[in-house]
Amino acid sequence: MCGIIGYFNEKDAGKKVVSGLRTIKARGLDYYGITDNSKVEWNKSIGKLKPLPGKNIIGHCLHHIVGIVPQPFDNPKSCFAVNCEIYNWEELNSKHKLGARNDSEMLYFLIDKLGVEKALNEVDGVYAFVYWKGTKVWIARDILGVKPVWFGSGDAFVFCSEKKALEKQGYFNIEELNPRKIIEYDIKSKKLSFIERKFLDLLPEHKEGKSEIIKKLEGLVVNAISKRIPDQKVGILFSGGIDSVVIAWICKQLGIDFMCYTAALDEPGMSDAPDLLWSRKAAKKLGFPLKEVKIPLSEVPSLLKKVVPLIEDTNVVKVGVGLTFFVACSQARKDGIRVIFSGLGSEELFAGYDRHRKTLESSTISRVNEDCLWGLVKIYERDNYRDDVITMNHNIELRIPFLDFDLCKYALKIPAKYKINKEDSKIILRDVAKKMGIPEEFALRKKKAAQYGSKFDRALAKLAKNEGKKKSEYLRQYYPYANLKLGCLFSSGKDSNLAVYVMQQRNYEVSCLITLLSKNQDSYMFHTPAIELARLQAQALGIPLIEQETAGVKEKELVDMENAIKKAKKEYGIQGIVTGALFSNYQRIRIEKICDKLGLKIFAPLWHLRQEDELRELLSKGFKFVMSGIAADGLDKKWLNKEIGEKEFAKLVELNQKIGFNVAGEGGEYESLVLFGPNYSKRIEIVDYDVVEDSPHSARMVVKKALLE
Repeated sequence: MCGIIGYFNEKDAGKKVVSGLRTIKARGLDYYGITDNSKVEWNKSIGKLKPLPGKNIIGHCLHHIVGIVPQPFDNPKSCFAVNCEIYNWEELNSKHKLGARNDSEMLYFLIDKLGVEKALNEVDGVYAFVYWKGTKVWIARDILGVKPVWFGSGDAFVFCSEKKALEKQGYFNIEELNPRKIIEYDIKSKKLSFIERKFLDLLPEHKEGKSEIIKKLEGLVVNAISKRIPDQKVGILFSGGIDSVVIAWICKQLGIDFMCYTAALDEPGMSDAPDLLWSRKAAKKLGFPLKEVKIPLSEVPSLLKKVVPLIEDTNVVKVGVGLTFFVACSQARKDGIRVIFSGLGSEELFAGYDRHRKTLESSTISRVNEDCLWGLVKIYERDNYRDDVITMNHNIELRIPFLDFDLCKYALKIPAKYKINKEDSKIILRDVAKKMGIPEEFALRKKKAAQYGSKFDRALAKLAKNEGKKKSEYLRQYYPYANLKLGCLFSSGKDSNLAVYVMQQRNYEVSCLITLLSKNQDSYMFHTPAIELARLQAQALGIPLIEQETAGVKEKELVDMENAIKKAKKEYGIQGIVTGALFSNYQRIRIEKICDKLGLKIFAPLWHLRQEDELRELLSKGFKFVMSGIAADGLDKKWLNKEIGEKEFAKLVELNQKIGFNVAGEGGEYESLVLFGPNYSKRIEIVDYDVVEDSPHSARMVVKKALLE
């Protein structure tokens, strides 16, 4: 892995590129380079690298595995800088008679010959690059987003492998490049545009029998690992779980020199962390070399001072996993390891998360593969960047075989019935492991998330409790900035209100609320009763509100939602969208597609939260809400404008037990209106209202007058 950075139409671009390279220098300690597309400067020392004059400059820091070939590359027509591992580079080098010395140079020559899009269609590997020819600049990354790129545009266009380098120089409106898009920037006109790329498909599903699928899958997994093995000793981030055991097993069968690394919290007087116990057991029985890295609680705060600013995020899950990675990589670096393997991606391919099980329980099995696909779509923003910056901080290159493109392409089309059932998950991968000869006790071990398996989440909980804080609040001292600026799809109901509150508690800035005013009372997407009260709620929350009218025509209403989100992105610089969706795949998938198109991250903090648990959370946090519409047996107009408390909650639970009533109204049984919340400065008072009654069990409240107390 390496680092890339560039500034276009920016005063003192050369100085800023060199300064940015200093910030990301851990990504490549072997060589540093800079070019203005006519002259190249290289140096082994970042301190001796001289800035070039001009407004348009790109730079590179090199982490070599085999042979040192400094970058950026240039010729009289173009220049190029890349962070990559191209696995079929020798084949392409020979096929196109390119005469390249390594994979980076081959990719440059191939793009020069074929153009960006055609060249990438032939490439098997991971990459993030800048290609500059004439007045045009292209930025692209591999389609699964293993290699990172961040960018910002305005009067100037800037990009870098790490966000922190740009923020350090005063650029804060920065976005992570969506891997399904290629940036094309015109230096002369300052126009930024995107080229769309096709992603993976779910259909057609494989028709062959399970035994044939197992055979093909085994070959793809072995190939994905073997082509990523360098001619040197490698490390494996090891938990004793199915993913890391499979990687270590294949490395052993291939005769590879490797070392497994397991990191865990060391608690005197307590049993060792689950991952440590399983790692020891697997290493002993299967003959894997293993190094244990045990960290006492007293050392965790000093680690957090490094990890949290490094990953630029106080998300509790990301930090817990990040601690595990950081500790293991610290030992690997001491051992001289330059390449390390991770089992990331397996959960998405083979339905290993709890959310996949909940999808199975609440929907049809066909939805499981949809969840797998969308997990892969979003893995770049959730996991890849965190893992990349941690490994690169230790000058170690991360390789992720389960995110091999050919493996992903095949695995997504495996029928979900072979992946998950009510009792087990990742079934097909476990069958592959058993076929390879891995004992059942390891092949069938249930998943334990890294932060729990290592007990680092327990460490965060203890440290936070010692200061009388929640974990997310405790972590803010290590990174006092908001994680991201978000817009919330806001309906005036309990779900979107709770979603706003949860994201604020997780240290995200909710910069605006987005409300769709539907003329169709029966909209498939949008809440309609008392929607106009979102204006008062926005005032009470102190958050700007964007309102967008829509006719509420099925599917066409999505265009209106997209326009509203575009407006929020333009006016408030949002980087993601929050939705209060609980179980509606119809809504979630459509929102995700719009966000992916617009380059926005999506957060659904209530997704698959048990409906009784949601109401308990609302009541325990002090939310005051009423029903604004009812449409179910067991309810009548007396429920309208009636504050929901413990007594009403108990009645809803009773209805659930008797007639299968959805306690949180997820089945359309009722709509809600929030009057007050823990993040409100004032309470809403309903002064006057009418009731429109369609039947004894279907009615809605029409608010005539309301005000803020």
